Amino acid sequence: MNLVERYIFKTAVITFLVCLIGLTAVIWITQALRELDLLTGKGQTFIIFLMATGLSLPGLVAIIAPVALFIAVLYTLNKLNGDSELIVMSAAGVAPARLARPFVILAVAVSLAVGVMAVWFIPSSFNELRHLITKVRADFVSNLVREGQFTQIDAGVTFSVRERAGDALLGIFIEDSRDPARSLVYIAERGRVAEAEGASYLVLEQGSMHSRGARDSDGAIVAFERYAVDLAAFAPPGELTFYKPRERSTLELFSPDPDDPYFRVIPGRFRSELHDRLTAWLYPLAMAAIAFAALGDAQTTRQGRGVAIAAAVIGVIGFRIAGFAASSALARDAAAVIVVWGLPILAIVLSVLYAVHGGAVRRWLARFKAGRHAHALAGAR
Repeated sequence: MNLVERYIFKTAVITFLVCLIGLTAVIWITQALRELDLLTGKGQTFIIFLMATGLSLPGLVAIIAPVALFIAVLYTLNKLNGDSELIVMSAAGVAPARLARPFVILAVAVSLAVGVMAVWFIPSSFNELRHLITKVRADFVSNLVREGQFTQIDAGVTFSVRERAGDALLGIFIEDSRDPARSLVYIAERGRVAEAEGASYLVLEQGSMHSRGARDSDGAIVAFERYAVDLAAFAPPGELTFYKPRERSTLELFSPDPDDPYFRVIPGRFRSELHDRLTAWLYPLAMAAIAFAALGDAQTTRQGRGVAIAAAVIGVIGFRIAGFAASSALARDAAAVIVVWGLPILAIVLSVLYAVHGGAVRRWLARFKAGRHAHALAGAR
Protein backbone atom coordinates (compact mmCIF):
# COMPACT_ATOMS: atom_id res chain seq x y z
CA MET A 1 0.00 0.00 0.00
CA ASN A 2 1.17 3.51 -0.80
CA LEU A 3 1.00 6.48 1.58
CA VAL A 4 -2.61 7.38 0.72
CA GLU A 5 -3.82 3.81 1.10
CA ARG A 6 -2.02 3.45 4.45
CA TYR A 7 -3.67 6.66 5.65
CA ILE A 8 -7.12 5.40 4.66
CA PHE A 9 -6.45 1.97 6.17
CA LYS A 10 -5.23 3.45 9.47
CA THR A 11 -8.32 5.67 9.77
CA ALA A 12 -10.66 2.76 9.02
CA VAL A 13 -8.90 0.36 11.43
CA ILE A 14 -8.94 2.85 14.32
CA THR A 15 -12.61 3.61 13.75
CA PHE A 16 -13.43 -0.08 13.51
CA LEU A 17 -11.63 -0.92 16.77
CA VAL A 18 -13.26 1.97 18.62
CA CYS A 19 -16.73 0.90 17.44
CA LEU A 20 -16.07 -2.78 18.12
CA ILE A 21 -14.71 -2.24 21.63
CA GLY A 22 -17.34 0.37 22.52
CA LEU A 23 -20.34 -1.61 21.31
CA THR A 24 -19.04 -4.87 22.77
CA ALA A 25 -18.40 -3.23 26.14
CA VAL A 26 -21.90 -1.73 26.30
CA ILE A 27 -23.62 -5.01 25.41
CA TRP A 28 -21.31 -7.00 27.69
CA ILE A 29 -22.21 -4.76 30.63
CA THR A 30 -25.92 -5.35 30.02
CA GLN A 31 -25.24 -9.10 29.89
CA ALA A 32 -23.16 -8.91 33.07
CA LEU A 33 -25.92 -7.09 34.95
CA ARG A 34 -28.28 -9.94 34.09
CA GLU A 35 -25.84 -12.44 35.58
CA LEU A 36 -25.41 -10.64 38.91
CA ASP A 37 -27.68 -13.30 40.40
CA LEU A 38 -24.67 -15.60 40.28
CA LEU A 39 -23.06 -13.46 42.97
CA THR A 40 -26.11 -12.44 44.99
CA GLY A 41 -28.64 -15.25 44.80
CA LYS A 42 -26.43 -18.24 44.01
CA GLY A 43 -23.43 -17.44 46.14
CA GLN A 44 -20.86 -17.93 43.40
CA THR A 45 -17.44 -16.33 43.38
CA PHE A 46 -16.45 -13.32 41.31
CA ILE A 47 -14.26 -15.59 39.17
CA ILE A 48 -17.29 -17.70 38.22
CA PHE A 49 -19.18 -14.50 37.42
CA LEU A 50 -16.40 -13.29 35.10
CA MET A 51 -16.17 -16.69 33.43
CA ALA A 52 -19.93 -16.84 32.81
CA THR A 53 -20.02 -13.37 31.29
CA GLY A 54 -16.69 -13.65 29.48
CA LEU A 55 -17.65 -16.84 27.66
CA SER A 56 -20.37 -14.91 25.83
CA LEU A 57 -17.86 -12.42 24.38
CA PRO A 58 -16.95 -14.39 21.20
CA GLY A 59 -20.61 -14.56 20.23
CA LEU A 60 -21.03 -10.83 20.82
CA VAL A 61 -17.91 -9.95 18.84
CA ALA A 62 -18.99 -12.05 15.86
CA ILE A 63 -22.33 -10.22 15.73
CA ILE A 64 -20.95 -6.73 16.36
CA ALA A 65 -17.86 -6.93 14.11
CA PRO A 66 -19.75 -6.62 10.78
CA VAL A 67 -21.73 -3.66 12.15
CA ALA A 68 -18.55 -2.00 13.45
CA LEU A 69 -16.92 -2.53 10.04
CA PHE A 70 -19.93 -0.97 8.30
CA ILE A 71 -19.76 2.08 10.59
CA ALA A 72 -15.98 2.36 10.09
CA VAL A 73 -16.25 2.35 6.29
CA LEU A 74 -19.08 4.89 6.35
CA TYR A 75 -17.23 7.17 8.75
CA THR A 76 -13.94 6.99 6.87
CA LEU A 77 -15.47 7.70 3.47
CA ASN A 78 -17.64 10.50 4.85
CA LYS A 79 -14.59 12.04 6.57
CA LEU A 80 -12.52 11.84 3.40
CA ASN A 81 -15.31 13.46 1.40
CA GLY A 82 -16.01 16.11 4.07
CA ASP A 83 -12.33 17.13 4.02
CA SER A 84 -12.45 17.18 0.18
CA GLU A 85 -9.82 14.44 0.09
CA LEU A 86 -11.99 12.17 -2.05
CA ILE A 87 -12.46 14.98 -4.58
CA VAL A 88 -8.70 15.60 -4.72
CA MET A 89 -8.01 11.89 -5.16
CA SER A 90 -10.60 11.65 -7.92
CA ALA A 91 -9.16 14.71 -9.68
CA ALA A 92 -5.67 13.22 -9.36
CA GLY A 93 -6.83 10.13 -11.19
CA VAL A 94 -6.98 7.70 -8.26
CA ALA A 95 -8.99 4.75 -9.52
CA PRO A 96 -11.90 3.43 -7.43
CA ALA A 97 -10.05 0.11 -7.14
CA ARG A 98 -7.10 1.80 -5.39
CA LEU A 99 -9.47 3.68 -3.10
CA ALA A 100 -11.26 0.46 -2.22
CA ARG A 101 -8.07 -1.54 -1.57
CA PRO A 102 -7.63 -0.53 2.13
CA PHE A 103 -11.28 -1.29 2.83
CA VAL A 104 -11.03 -4.65 1.06
CA ILE A 105 -8.00 -5.63 3.14
CA LEU A 106 -9.77 -4.66 6.37
CA ALA A 107 -13.00 -6.40 5.33
CA VAL A 108 -11.17 -9.62 4.42
CA ALA A 109 -9.33 -9.59 7.77
CA VAL A 110 -12.57 -9.08 9.70
CA SER A 111 -14.32 -11.69 7.55
CA LEU A 112 -11.64 -14.32 8.30
CA ALA A 113 -11.78 -13.52 12.03
CA VAL A 114 -15.57 -13.79 12.11
CA GLY A 115 -15.47 -17.04 10.13
CA VAL A 116 -12.96 -18.66 12.49
CA MET A 117 -14.93 -17.53 15.55
CA ALA A 118 -18.23 -18.76 14.11
CA VAL A 119 -16.87 -22.19 13.20
CA TRP A 120 -14.69 -22.87 16.23
CA PHE A 121 -14.46 -20.26 19.02
CA ILE A 122 -18.16 -19.52 19.51
CA PRO A 123 -19.31 -23.18 19.74
CA SER A 124 -16.46 -23.89 22.16
CA SER A 125 -17.33 -20.90 24.34
CA PHE A 126 -21.03 -21.77 24.42
CA ASN A 127 -20.15 -25.38 25.24
CA GLU A 128 -17.97 -24.26 28.14
CA LEU A 129 -20.73 -21.91 29.28
CA ARG A 130 -23.17 -24.83 29.34
CA HIS A 131 -20.70 -26.82 31.46
CA LEU A 132 -20.38 -23.89 33.85
CA ILE A 133 -24.14 -23.38 34.13
CA THR A 134 -24.63 -27.09 34.79
CA LYS A 135 -21.97 -26.96 37.48
CA VAL A 136 -23.55 -23.92 39.13
CA ARG A 137 -26.97 -25.55 39.12
CA ALA A 138 -25.52 -28.75 40.57
CA ASP A 139 -23.85 -26.82 43.38
CA PHE A 140 -26.93 -27.03 45.57
CA VAL A 141 -24.93 -26.05 48.67
CA SER A 142 -24.57 -22.55 47.22
CA ASN A 143 -27.93 -22.44 45.44
CA LEU A 144 -30.35 -23.80 48.04
CA VAL A 145 -28.83 -23.92 51.49
CA ARG A 146 -29.37 -20.81 53.63
CA GLU A 147 -27.83 -19.97 56.97
CA GLY A 148 -29.88 -20.98 60.02
CA GLN A 149 -32.57 -22.74 57.97
CA PHE A 150 -33.48 -26.39 57.48
CA THR A 151 -33.68 -26.86 53.73
CA GLN A 152 -35.32 -29.91 52.17
CA ILE A 153 -33.19 -30.59 49.11
CA ASP A 154 -35.04 -33.72 48.05
CA ALA A 155 -37.72 -35.96 49.51
CA GLY A 156 -36.04 -37.36 52.61
CA VAL A 157 -32.93 -35.14 52.49
CA THR A 158 -32.63 -32.17 54.87
CA PHE A 159 -29.62 -29.87 55.03
CA SER A 160 -28.84 -27.11 57.50
CA VAL A 161 -25.88 -24.78 58.09
CA ARG A 162 -25.54 -22.53 61.09
CA GLU A 163 -23.41 -19.95 59.29
CA ARG A 164 -20.85 -19.44 56.54
CA ALA A 165 -17.30 -18.28 57.18
CA GLY A 166 -15.79 -17.57 53.78
CA ASP A 167 -15.76 -20.87 51.91
CA ALA A 168 -16.23 -22.85 55.15
CA LEU A 169 -19.58 -24.03 56.53
CA LEU A 170 -20.11 -24.07 60.30
CA GLY A 171 -22.62 -26.14 62.25
CA ILE A 172 -23.60 -28.67 59.60
CA PHE A 173 -26.60 -30.97 59.90
CA ILE A 174 -27.56 -33.46 57.17
CA GLU A 175 -30.39 -35.99 57.41
CA ASP A 176 -30.85 -38.63 54.70
CA SER A 177 -33.95 -40.79 55.18
CA ARG A 178 -34.61 -41.71 51.57
CA ASP A 179 -33.83 -45.35 52.21
CA PRO A 180 -36.70 -46.79 54.31
CA ALA A 181 -34.39 -49.49 55.65
CA ARG A 182 -31.75 -47.08 56.91
CA SER A 183 -31.56 -43.43 57.93
CA LEU A 184 -28.36 -41.40 58.24
CA VAL A 185 -27.66 -38.18 60.10
CA TYR A 186 -24.39 -36.27 59.74
CA ILE A 187 -23.43 -33.65 62.32
CA ALA A 188 -20.16 -31.72 62.03
CA GLU A 189 -18.58 -28.61 63.48
CA ARG A 190 -17.39 -27.39 60.08
CA GLY A 191 -17.10 -28.44 56.48
CA ARG A 192 -15.78 -27.34 53.15
CA VAL A 193 -16.73 -28.15 49.55
CA ALA A 194 -13.86 -29.71 47.61
CA GLU A 195 -13.45 -31.21 44.14
CA ALA A 196 -11.55 -34.33 43.20
CA GLU A 197 -11.52 -36.19 39.86
CA GLY A 198 -14.44 -34.14 38.55
CA ALA A 199 -16.69 -34.87 41.56
CA SER A 200 -17.75 -32.54 44.37
CA TYR A 201 -17.42 -33.57 47.99
CA LEU A 202 -18.37 -32.00 51.31
CA VAL A 203 -15.45 -32.61 53.66
CA LEU A 204 -16.82 -32.70 57.21
CA GLU A 205 -14.56 -32.07 60.22
CA GLN A 206 -15.02 -32.81 63.91
CA GLY A 207 -18.37 -34.59 63.69
CA SER A 208 -20.30 -37.81 63.88
CA MET A 209 -22.50 -40.00 61.71
CA HIS A 210 -25.70 -41.45 63.22
CA SER A 211 -27.10 -44.55 61.53
CA ARG A 212 -30.32 -46.33 62.39
CA GLY A 213 -32.11 -49.17 60.66
CA ALA A 214 -35.87 -49.65 60.47
CA ARG A 215 -35.70 -52.76 62.71
CA ASP A 216 -32.98 -51.51 65.07
CA SER A 217 -34.06 -50.34 68.48
CA ASP A 218 -30.68 -48.65 68.98
CA GLY A 219 -28.71 -46.75 66.38
CA ALA A 220 -24.99 -46.64 65.71
CA ILE A 221 -22.83 -43.55 66.18
CA VAL A 222 -19.48 -43.15 64.47
CA ALA A 223 -17.33 -40.19 65.43
CA PHE A 224 -14.80 -38.86 62.94
CA GLU A 225 -12.11 -36.24 62.62
CA ARG A 226 -12.67 -35.86 58.88
CA TYR A 227 -15.21 -37.47 56.58
CA ALA A 228 -15.96 -36.83 52.88
CA VAL A 229 -19.55 -36.96 51.65
CA ASP A 230 -20.23 -37.19 47.92
CA LEU A 231 -22.54 -34.28 47.09
CA ALA A 232 -23.81 -36.07 43.98
CA ALA A 233 -25.68 -38.40 46.31
CA PHE A 234 -27.69 -35.46 47.70
CA ALA A 235 -28.09 -33.31 44.60
CA PRO A 236 -31.72 -32.76 43.60
CA PRO A 237 -32.74 -34.69 40.51
CA GLY A 238 -32.89 -32.52 37.44
CA GLU A 239 -33.40 -32.76 33.75
CA LEU A 240 -30.75 -34.25 31.55
CA THR A 241 -28.32 -31.73 30.12
CA PHE A 242 -29.10 -31.20 26.45
CA TYR A 243 -26.64 -29.24 24.36
CA LYS A 244 -28.32 -26.84 21.97
CA PRO A 245 -27.17 -26.65 18.35
CA ARG A 246 -25.16 -23.48 19.01
CA GLU A 247 -23.29 -25.40 21.76
CA ARG A 248 -22.32 -28.26 19.45
CA SER A 249 -19.12 -28.38 17.46
CA THR A 250 -19.29 -27.78 13.74
CA LEU A 251 -18.34 -31.40 13.07
CA GLU A 252 -21.32 -32.51 15.17
CA LEU A 253 -23.60 -30.34 13.07
CA PHE A 254 -22.21 -31.83 9.87
CA SER A 255 -22.98 -35.37 11.04
CA PRO A 256 -25.41 -35.26 13.98
CA ASP A 257 -26.27 -38.43 15.85
CA PRO A 258 -29.67 -39.62 14.54
CA ASP A 259 -30.43 -41.03 18.01
CA ASP A 260 -29.82 -37.69 19.70
CA PRO A 261 -33.15 -36.78 21.40
CA TYR A 262 -32.62 -33.07 20.68
CA PHE A 263 -31.89 -33.76 17.01
CA ARG A 264 -34.97 -35.97 16.67
CA VAL A 265 -37.21 -33.16 17.94
CA ILE A 266 -35.79 -30.20 15.98
CA PRO A 267 -33.44 -31.37 13.19
CA GLY A 268 -33.97 -28.12 11.30
CA ARG A 269 -32.25 -26.14 14.06
CA PHE A 270 -29.07 -28.12 13.45
CA ARG A 271 -29.21 -27.37 9.72
CA SER A 272 -29.89 -23.69 10.32
CA GLU A 273 -27.07 -23.34 12.85
CA LEU A 274 -24.60 -25.06 10.52
CA HIS A 275 -25.28 -22.74 7.59
CA ASP A 276 -25.32 -19.69 9.86
CA ARG A 277 -21.76 -20.54 10.85
CA LEU A 278 -20.65 -21.25 7.29
CA THR A 279 -22.08 -17.97 5.95
CA ALA A 280 -21.01 -15.75 8.87
CA TRP A 281 -17.83 -14.66 7.05
CA LEU A 282 -19.86 -13.24 4.15
CA TYR A 283 -21.64 -10.60 6.24
CA PRO A 284 -18.61 -8.37 6.94
CA LEU A 285 -17.81 -8.37 3.22
CA ALA A 286 -21.42 -7.54 2.34
CA MET A 287 -21.74 -4.71 4.85
CA ALA A 288 -18.41 -3.17 3.83
CA ALA A 289 -19.46 -3.41 0.16
CA ILE A 290 -22.78 -1.69 0.87
CA ALA A 291 -21.04 1.14 2.72
CA PHE A 292 -18.48 1.63 -0.06
CA ALA A 293 -21.15 1.55 -2.77
CA ALA A 294 -23.07 4.30 -0.94
CA LEU A 295 -20.17 6.69 -0.22
CA GLY A 296 -17.27 5.59 -2.41
CA ASP A 297 -17.97 8.21 -5.09
CA ALA A 298 -16.77 11.78 -4.45
CA GLN A 299 -19.61 14.29 -4.10
CA THR A 300 -19.75 17.98 -3.33
CA THR A 301 -23.21 18.32 -1.76
CA ARG A 302 -23.88 17.39 1.84
CA GLN A 303 -27.48 16.59 1.00
CA GLY A 304 -26.38 13.84 -1.33
CA ARG A 305 -24.15 12.29 1.36
CA GLY A 306 -26.96 12.36 3.91
CA VAL A 307 -29.30 10.56 1.53
CA ALA A 308 -26.58 8.04 0.68
CA ILE A 309 -25.83 7.36 4.36
CA ALA A 310 -29.51 6.93 5.17
CA ALA A 311 -29.94 4.59 2.21
CA ALA A 312 -26.93 2.52 3.31
CA VAL A 313 -28.18 2.24 6.90
CA ILE A 314 -31.67 1.24 5.79
CA GLY A 315 -30.22 -1.23 3.31
CA VAL A 316 -28.01 -2.89 5.96
CA ILE A 317 -30.89 -3.12 8.44
CA GLY A 318 -33.16 -4.68 5.83
CA PHE A 319 -30.38 -6.98 4.67
CA ARG A 320 -29.66 -8.24 8.21
CA ILE A 321 -33.35 -8.73 9.00
CA ALA A 322 -33.71 -10.72 5.79
CA GLY A 323 -30.73 -12.84 6.86
CA PHE A 324 -32.34 -13.66 10.22
CA ALA A 325 -35.62 -14.46 8.47
CA ALA A 326 -33.86 -16.76 6.00
CA SER A 327 -32.13 -18.55 8.86
CA SER A 328 -35.46 -19.10 10.61
CA ALA A 329 -36.98 -20.35 7.37
CA LEU A 330 -34.09 -22.79 6.92
CA ALA A 331 -34.98 -24.39 10.26
CA ARG A 332 -38.37 -25.26 8.76
CA ASP A 333 -37.52 -25.89 5.10
CA ALA A 334 -34.22 -27.16 3.68
CA ALA A 335 -34.86 -25.30 0.41
CA ALA A 336 -34.24 -21.99 2.21
CA VAL A 337 -30.51 -22.76 2.14
CA ILE A 338 -30.45 -21.03 -1.26
CA VAL A 339 -31.72 -17.83 0.33
CA VAL A 340 -29.31 -18.09 3.29
CA TRP A 341 -26.32 -18.22 0.96
CA GLY A 342 -27.80 -16.08 -1.80
CA LEU A 343 -28.59 -13.00 0.31
CA PRO A 344 -25.03 -12.03 1.30
CA ILE A 345 -23.59 -13.04 -2.07
CA LEU A 346 -26.22 -11.01 -3.91
CA ALA A 347 -25.59 -8.03 -1.63
CA ILE A 348 -21.85 -8.19 -2.37
CA VAL A 349 -22.32 -8.51 -6.13
CA LEU A 350 -24.88 -5.71 -6.41
CA SER A 351 -22.82 -3.40 -4.19
CA VAL A 352 -19.65 -3.99 -6.21
CA LEU A 353 -21.50 -3.39 -9.48
CA TYR A 354 -22.97 -0.16 -8.14
CA ALA A 355 -19.59 0.96 -6.78
CA VAL A 356 -18.02 0.42 -10.22
CA HIS A 357 -20.84 1.76 -12.40
CA GLY A 358 -22.75 3.92 -9.93
CA GLY A 359 -21.10 7.13 -11.10
CA ALA A 360 -22.23 6.55 -14.67
CA VAL A 361 -25.75 5.72 -13.45
CA ARG A 362 -25.92 8.90 -11.37
CA ARG A 363 -24.63 11.03 -14.24
CA TRP A 364 -27.21 9.50 -16.59
CA LEU A 365 -29.97 10.22 -14.07
CA ALA A 366 -28.72 13.80 -13.65
CA ARG A 367 -28.75 14.35 -17.43
CA PHE A 368 -32.17 12.75 -17.67
CA LYS A 369 -33.57 15.06 -14.97
CA ALA A 370 -31.90 18.10 -16.56
CA GLY A 371 -33.38 17.19 -19.95
CA ARG A 372 -36.89 16.80 -18.48
CA HIS A 373 -36.50 20.13 -16.68
CA ALA A 374 -35.36 21.89 -19.85
CA HIS A 375 -38.25 20.32 -21.79
CA ALA A 376 -40.70 21.51 -19.15
CA LEU A 377 -39.32 25.07 -19.33
CA ALA A 378 -39.54 25.07 -23.14
CA GLY A 379 -43.13 23.90 -22.98
CA ALA A 380 -43.98 26.65 -20.47
CA ARG A 381 -42.69 29.30 -22.83
